[in-house]
Amino acid sequence: MRRSSSTSRAEPRIVHDLRTIDPADWDRLHDGGNPFVGHAFLSGLEASGSLRPEWGWRPWHVTLWEGARLVAAAPGYLKHNSHGEFVFDHAWAHAYARAGVEYFPKWLGAVPYSPVTGPRLLAADPQARVALVRAIEDLCETGGLSSGHVNFHGDDESGAFGEGWHHRLDLQYHWRNADGWTSFEEFLGALGNRARKNIRQERAKVERAGIRFRVVHGDEASREDLSAMHGFYLQTFAEYGNHPALTLAFLRHLASEAPRSLVLILAEHGGEPVAGALCLRGSDALYGRYWGSAVDLPGLHFETCYYQGIEYCLRHGLARFEPGAQGEHKIARGFLPERVHSHHWIAAPPFDGAIGQWCRREAAGVEELERVLLARSPYRHGSLARHGDDA
Repeated sequence: MRRSSSTSRAEPRIVHDLRTIDPADWDRLHDGGNPFVGHAFLSGLEASGSLRPEWGWRPWHVTLWEGARLVAAAPGYLKHNSHGEFVFDHAWAHAYARAGVEYFPKWLGAVPYSPVTGPRLLAADPQARVALVRAIEDLCETGGLSSGHVNFHGDDESGAFGEGWHHRLDLQYHWRNADGWTSFEEFLGALGNRARKNIRQERAKVERAGIRFRVVHGDEASREDLSAMHGFYLQTFAEYGNHPALTLAFLRHLASEAPRSLVLILAEHGGEPVAGALCLRGSDALYGRYWGSAVDLPGLHFETCYYQGIEYCLRHGLARFEPGAQGEHKIARGFLPERVHSHHWIAAPPFDGAIGQWCRREAAGVEELERVLLARSPYRHGSLARHGDDA
């Protein structure tokens, strides 16, 4: 059911190249705490060749203007497939195909290749967010699109979506410094015996192998550091038979335009990099994105991708570490399930009702899984989110 029209007088416009918007105008729409919605990150993807139309990504940013003043924006893309989204709608596309109806193109509000929760409706107030959602609906209707999707949006944005939008729920695994730990040993002290022993053993194997770590921000990284990290990234994608999207030019762009947001964790042996993790830093969180390794060493993945990130958060006073999507194995290493949200607008009534029921059943299953996983918490005591006993 459609809501009544917004009273906003702002004019909607579609922007196909973020470089046509002044970075200061775009960045005034958010608080700067999440690097993935910053102009530097999003425009860098476009300018560096990391977003390719042949892979289904066409910039289609929905913006609202009052004269020459940008007042709201939703980073978005016209999609001809579901590549690189992490909120999986393949079953929906298959249902459309079986019915002889086109599911693509669709509109997606998201950060490409980044399953990271953050602002998606960039606006100063709730009324502007509602107007932005209405503009997205109008775009889908007038453009003949099957659907509109807003993935990994912030909890505070949920109220902007009307009854015509279906809510999807999923889980990720995040580390939180809920007890104010100041060292890795304090963090370990909050874990049960089994988890604590396992982590110490994993870290000891890496140290005995002679691996040392160097952590650099974008303005501290050399061209060789960036090239090494990009090489590890390419190797990981090659090993899994996937196509790597991010270019070396994009990493160099981030190092130049968002230098303190880019964090490289480099594992070295004999002074040479052998593995690495690419992360981004926000105002209160570290976000792990990609990793790769030139050596097969037990424990190296956990050390590079998890424990070094926790160490970084403890050193820099960050409250949260989000190491990426999926992975129940993270629970034993101190990462607990956290809900992530998306909303979906479906144009065709028959599919709209069926997909709405599908989302509700899925959410019930996710909530049950969350209860089961929280019961496996490795923590001995602490916040209400920790239900595990000393193991």
